[in-house]
Amino acid sequence: MNGTNLIKIAVRALANNKMRGFLTMLGIIIGVASVITMLAIGQGSKRSIQAQISEMGSNMIMIHPGADVRGGVRQDASAMETLKLLDYENIVDETRYVSAVSPSVNSSGQAIYGANNAPTTVYGISPDYLEIRRYKVDDGEMFSEQDIQTAAKVCIVGKTVVDNLFPNGENPIGKVIRFKSLPFRIVGVLESKGYNSMGMDQDDLILAP
Repeated sequence: MNGTNLIKIAVRALANNKMRGFLTMLGIIIGVASVITMLAIGQGSKRSIQAQISEMGSNMIMIHPGADVRGGVRQDASAMETLKLLDYENIVDETRYVSAVSPSVNSSGQAIYGANNAPTTVYGISPDYLEIRRYKVDDGEMFSEQDIQTAAKVCIVGKTVVDNLFPNGENPIGKVIRFKSLPFRIVGVLESKGYNSMGMDQDDLILAP
């Protein structure tokens, strides 16, 4: 039996059982479409998770000071100097496979400009922090190592801070804001990153030397 006869028999069978043929085709179409849809959703979720991890900073190691127990009382890690500037300098000078290093200290409080104020967090960091956390300066410039050495009161701010303190669209570059009792002159604005996978606003921050 040649191929032409097989095709004729198949067509005749479909013509005689139209409903059964339609339901069979419908089942195959739905099955194939479901598989394609699930694969597309899986790939999309994978790319979304990879993008979120990349935004937070990939290939990153965070080192925190350890706690201690003295006299039966557990000491708070933040109250102890188990990490010192010398440790940071040793990592910079003696490690071979670390491309960027930044110390980090932070404090939460109110940022104020004129009659506007908003709660936020100030992070004391070095310029390498932007590379580590995948931040980019959208307007202005990043402060320098010289600013760190001289403890200059300058900062770069996130988009949320700009929106809260400058609601009328005023250019924040060069303006002096206060955080608690400390004045900071804005030298740069960060490119917006939005919320991360844990629901934290990555634009609600101030970076200072």
